[in-house]
Amino acid sequence: MTIAISPITRRRFIRELGLGAASLAVFPPLSSRRTAASKPNILFIMSDDHAYQAISCYGSKINRTPNIDRLARDGVRFTRSFCTNSLCAPSRAVLLTGKYSHLNGVIDNAVAFDGTQETFPKILQRAGYTTALFGKWHLKSDPTGFDYWNILPGQGDYYNPDFIEMGRRSRREGYVTDLITDDCLKWIRQQKSDTSFCALLHYKAPHRNWMPDGKHLAMYEGEDIPLPETFFDDYATRSDAARSQKMRIADRIAMGYDLKLDADTTGGQPTPRFLDDLWKRNFSRLNEEQKR
Repeated sequence: MTIAISPITRRRFIRELGLGAASLAVFPPLSSRRTAASKPNILFIMSDDHAYQAISCYGSKINRTPNIDRLARDGVRFTRSFCTNSLCAPSRAVLLTGKYSHLNGVIDNAVAFDGTQETFPKILQRAGYTTALFGKWHLKSDPTGFDYWNILPGQGDYYNPDFIEMGRRSRREGYVTDLITDDCLKWIRQQKSDTSFCALLHYKAPHRNWMPDGKHLAMYEGEDIPLPETFFDDYATRSDAARSQKMRIADRIAMGYDLKLDADTTGGQPTPRFLDDLWKRNFSRLNEEQKR
């Protein structure tokens, strides 16, 4: 898909994306003059940890994602694809290398990525591209194949997060999605018109435990959330493998960490200690004004 680049702000940028999904946009070089040898700019946008049904072009009855729907309508929408290892680190390693998890070595979130492997950013560098990475990395090793990178340490935090910029760590005030977007926009504006770029824009949201920016807290108030068709499925007619898996929301959700509710008063599942500590750590990153 090819579109023209015009002056852009964070608000417009986020609006154009809708609520976020793994997307690929290809832009002409920043200069209005094109040569036969010019190569398209590439912006790869990745959101984290939501089902395909979270996007309205894939049938969501809750979220409205008109701009992602437009990308799907004007570009390509995959309907017969699937993820072979749907965890944070393995998915990212597959994206970078084009190899299955057992070949690139990242079979789970505990394994560090071997950055000496061939990756598509390295290939683009050799082809003359300037490359950059923003946001969630989560591969337990420093990025390679990028001329510039500014990433979250590990999973990262939603509020006032730490960033590691080219090896240097610092804390920033604000909401993580806005900060990642601002960093990427600033870098894009700095690129020379006679050089093609590839930027990987990796958001943390909407990864569990679902902590929105304050301005979005009331977004779904008054909305009816339809139950999925499989909500009451007891797997009685499924295979032994399916029946033995813990696939019920009630068995997996933690009232404090996920729903921000007190399990003692709701009768729900108590929050495991490590999750309770993690939720409190996230909330404690807010300053007093932000908490209000």
